Amino acid sequence: MIIKTYSTIIGLTIALMLPPGGARAEQPGIRDAFAEAVAKIGRGSMAEREQGIAALAESGHPRSPDILQALLDGRLYLEKASGRPVIAEKNNGRYRIEEASNGADLGLAEAEAIGRINVTSRLRGELRKLIGRLRLGSEDASARLAAIGAMMKDADQDALDLLQKHRAAETDERVKQAIALIFLVRDLDSDDKAARLKAIQALKDYDSQAVVNKLNAMLEADGEGGYAEADADIRSEAKTTLRSIEARIHFYRSIETVFFGLSLGAVLVLAAIGLAITFGVMGVINMAHGELMMLGAYTTYVIQQLLPDSLGLSIFLAIPAAFLISALAGLAIERGLIRFLYGRPLETLLATFGVSLILQQGVRSIFSPLNRSVATPEWMSGSWQINDFLSLTWNRFYILIFCLLVFAALLQILKRTRLGLEVRAVAQNRRMAKAMGIPTGRVDAMTFALGSGIAGVAGVALSQITNVGPNLGQAYIVDSFMVVVFGGVGNLFGTLVAGFSLGIANKFLEPYAGAVLAKILVLVFIILFIQKRPRGLFPQKGRAAEA
Repeated sequence: MIIKTYSTIIGLTIALMLPPGGARAEQPGIRDAFAEAVAKIGRGSMAEREQGIAALAESGHPRSPDILQALLDGRLYLEKASGRPVIAEKNNGRYRIEEASNGADLGLAEAEAIGRINVTSRLRGELRKLIGRLRLGSEDASARLAAIGAMMKDADQDALDLLQKHRAAETDERVKQAIALIFLVRDLDSDDKAARLKAIQALKDYDSQAVVNKLNAMLEADGEGGYAEADADIRSEAKTTLRSIEARIHFYRSIETVFFGLSLGAVLVLAAIGLAITFGVMGVINMAHGELMMLGAYTTYVIQQLLPDSLGLSIFLAIPAAFLISALAGLAIERGLIRFLYGRPLETLLATFGVSLILQQGVRSIFSPLNRSVATPEWMSGSWQINDFLSLTWNRFYILIFCLLVFAALLQILKRTRLGLEVRAVAQNRRMAKAMGIPTGRVDAMTFALGSGIAGVAGVALSQITNVGPNLGQAYIVDSFMVVVFGGVGNLFGTLVAGFSLGIANKFLEPYAGAVLAKILVLVFIILFIQKRPRGLFPQKGRAAEA
């Protein structure tokens, strides 16, 4: 194969010996070879494309790894009008394209204006190895680490020779460990028993899925009672190493479950905290609370449509906008309906349920019944890959942080502002507060608006983990009430503790009972709990509690 023929040369010369990228790109010979190779990838048949790939890798141009990576990822296209290869990214039904050869932004293009450059499965495998070898010369240790990870899946002798030469010059400890891992895995296939035993013992400290797969393969039994690994000593050592790694896997999974429980808890807290204010302080069962969250989520969607090229900025703008819109909607509901129904909880419940249906239908009429997708900014995408068995998603991590910031801000409002003082006074003793000159009607309206605004902010967070649709709020209204009741009606700290507790409990139960049964078990637990503590974990003295 042409690519294989060039691989050793490429690895030894380009990755380790060539001058800095900017200077390389300006050399006429490299520039011409690069331009010819890029053009050949775009225009040629599959055989010519293979030659173009090899020539591109050999050119030593700093853009070569990016173009090959785009080709591997299916992001390398041919612009039909000009015939030049471009790298394209989807952008709200269109494609943002850049010139492959120099990265120049060419703006947006319709799907019909470009055609994807395809490669065969065999070429994909070769591309992975080629990219790994090219990136091995990167100044960025993370890029080198990723390159070694790509090479590990199918490291041939050329790759091992290259890694052996690179090993001595490598300065980053993580990269050294990754290279050592590749050689230890290779030693598992050695003919020398002592070398195999030594490799198995050394692999005990590595958190690698490749090691687990390899050891499991050695311990597999065949149909005749034998094992893939014939040597009993090696099997015994492999079992010991595997048990050690599996113990750590169990630990990592526990960490991951706690993280996902906390992130679920953060969503529950965000959804319930506004309800805790209106339900706890005013004693109003607001069945439209979920729809106020939905309004916040749709606000995020609308702002993102207005700023399609600034996803990060749109999220930050959506937070105050969602708060404002949901707060105004809540204020209208309180002034137009709820204030006439104070003291009549059943009628309030039915009236707010009717409002929720009206809001849902209103959204269906404006945006259609179909769910809308809200794009996630790049800095919230992906995950923090700690090792092969533990990764934490960035969007849920940021929602957890966001939840704590919203909670802290709300606490400051209630403890350090005049509105907060009045809210606390009315919650503790309405008649006494009124006798002291506090306008309880205005406090009720502002409290309801505050709780509704926080529901809107919760909608912004929800838009980053699920699709936005008319029924978005319905999925969280029951859970929100459960959190408020479990934590203690009207107690914000209780809501925080209850939200995180129920989130973690749900995630630990789900693997054993399934998502639905886990939720049922949590509900049963709360019912039994409030039989013993009717006022929740942290009871709050207030109008609702006194009732």
